[in-house]
Amino acid sequence: MACQIPLILGTGFLPVKVLLEPNHCQSAKPIMASEFHERQRRLASALLHLNASAYIAEPGASAQYFGNISTASWKLSERPLLLIITPRLVNDSQVEAKVSILTPRFEATRAKTLPIPFEGVEYIEWREEESPYEIAASALSIEGTVYLDDAARLFVFNGFQKSLPHAEVAPSPAKIKEIRQRKSVAEIELLKCANEATLLAIRAVHKKMNLGMKESEVSKMLSIALQAAGLDDGGCLTLFGENAALPHGSGSDRALGKSDFALFDCVGHLHGYFSDVTRTVALPETRIPAENRAIWGDVLFAQTVASRVAVAGAITQDVDASARTFLELTGRGAYFTHRLGHGIGLEGHEEPYLRGGSLDVIQTGHTCSNEPGIYIEGKVGVRLEDCFYIDGNGQSIFLTEGVGGQALSPWDP
Repeated sequence: MACQIPLILGTGFLPVKVLLEPNHCQSAKPIMASEFHERQRRLASALLHLNASAYIAEPGASAQYFGNISTASWKLSERPLLLIITPRLVNDSQVEAKVSILTPRFEATRAKTLPIPFEGVEYIEWREEESPYEIAASALSIEGTVYLDDAARLFVFNGFQKSLPHAEVAPSPAKIKEIRQRKSVAEIELLKCANEATLLAIRAVHKKMNLGMKESEVSKMLSIALQAAGLDDGGCLTLFGENAALPHGSGSDRALGKSDFALFDCVGHLHGYFSDVTRTVALPETRIPAENRAIWGDVLFAQTVASRVAVAGAITQDVDASARTFLELTGRGAYFTHRLGHGIGLEGHEEPYLRGGSLDVIQTGHTCSNEPGIYIEGKVGVRLEDCFYIDGNGQSIFLTEGVGGQALSPWDP
């Protein structure tokens, strides 16, 4: 076990020492090149199966997944840099991916420094007076269907439509999206560590809170704790009392009162993979009204019900309905005002979504949030969130299970 070190958190009162395991995720490794190669091969196979010529993505989650190109490594601008993957047959049976980068010519040297896990990347350069889309189409001899990542901007989509008048340019179909949705063992391990670290940070800060502290003070403590736990860009939506009845915040900076819940909705990144954990907590000296304690218990039970329904083969709308139906039986269903959950991975919110009307089928490797809530405006808000993955047996397992999983009570998150 890693030794514990004191983490100093400025609270606006006195410095507070929070004991937290240093860098909970210090042994976590980024995705290996071999896994990127397998992703590229699977994409090429899907393209061939779909009789498509190419897949195109701008820097972002999908380009990061297939080519290790995130918006952190290349900011979007009006001059497109594009990841282009095309399929090719080797020996009439083996499918391989060809990886190309379309880059502005004056940025070509910088583009070649991107850590793309592929040998033999082709760099296609376009000059300022040229159409990048025509240059790409000509260089790659694109003729058949071209699939663009859903996050590609409209002007990129329109550019390829104009440059490929005899080809179909379309958003990525389900067969391609499914590749990224179903996480590998390595991805799930990163998601586990990130979500565990987030929950540990929440627990550490919870133990050092006092009545009278402001939302902004505790939010700052949580950000420091998330960083100490080994996460990048960590932060928490922090809401006290009736402010938590607005699921995404009130814009005020309320002090914590003696009858208040505190709600923390926290995220962070680990090698690009997101955490997302929400806890609604109380302090030992807090006197929570009986009705609000009952609401907390109902939300926990709704989360538990949904976790039992979220198995391989279940329909996403049915998972949402399971939590919603229970809360309706308590008479509070009208106060559960958002979907039950969302996919999580290289994006904090991604497909599949657990919501009414969604007919996606839950599959092994899916990772989603399970976050029921009750929001009574002007009075109280309670949300509990743990993300889960679908294991090889088709069962849902909370990503926080390694550090205890679900909250036990408002005093034991």
